[in-house]
Amino acid sequence: MDLTILLQTVLAGVLVGGLYGLIGMGMAINFGVLRIINLAQGELLMVGMYVCYWVFTLWGLDPLLSPVVTIPFLFVLGVVIHRFLLTPLIRARALPENQILLTVGVGLVLTNAALLAFTSNYRTITTSYSASLITLGSIAVSLPAVLAFGIAMLVSSALWLFLMKTDLGKCIRATAQDPDAALLMGVNVERISVITFGIGAALEGAAGSLLVLVYYLFPALGGIFTLKAFIVVVLGGLGSTLGALLGGIVLGLAESLGAVFVSTGYKDAIGFIVFVLMLIFRPAGLVGKARM
Repeated sequence: MDLTILLQTVLAGVLVGGLYGLIGMGMAINFGVLRIINLAQGELLMVGMYVCYWVFTLWGLDPLLSPVVTIPFLFVLGVVIHRFLLTPLIRARALPENQILLTVGVGLVLTNAALLAFTSNYRTITTSYSASLITLGSIAVSLPAVLAFGIAMLVSSALWLFLMKTDLGKCIRATAQDPDAALLMGVNVERISVITFGIGAALEGAAGSLLVLVYYLFPALGGIFTLKAFIVVVLGGLGSTLGALLGGIVLGLAESLGAVFVSTGYKDAIGFIVFVLMLIFRPAGLVGKARM
């Protein structure tokens, strides 16, 4: 086995895994507080990618700067979805299964709205650095992938600081650990749930701005990345944002190594195999228990 090829493959896997981890964090934080899997997570990512694409196309805003637009836009969209769709179900004490089915419906609406508005055409963003490479000896990596990974790590670090150091972050963590105890301590659990759902959507806005640098865009891509986000969350441990980041890197490595040393056609299948093996041998995930 050529060591250079191995190192380049591992590096490529880590870079794409960082993006997978950021995508999975949105689903993880939602599960930690709401105890439901948001199956519209990939569609929210798709919306973030379209917002990034159009602000670049119409106004020339670089995708690396577009999170200043996509994050607040997706946060507001997430708050609206929870406030007007999920909140009534929660107040009516609907079963979690019904809440999950609602998110499936939201995803279908977003996909078909994008299809009607933008057609099914594939779109990409080309910047002045899209074809640039960073060379490390005999290893060459894509500059956009490196930049996207770096910003993904910055966003992940900002999320960690927010959850650990701010009063609102502590309220979110308390609600995730024990909503009844948090309510008794004066935390407005319903408000925290709405804000958390908005944060989960905002993370997809950030991820969409970065993913569009290295991936093509079309309305139906949401289902692909909802599945990847779910795998990432299970690999890391349901409800753990740190676990989601680790799970994303594991999935990225599995896909990258599989594509190079097995076959590109089996890349996704190898990711699923890793997912199944984790369920069999460590069902609690890498982190082991749900925590923010």
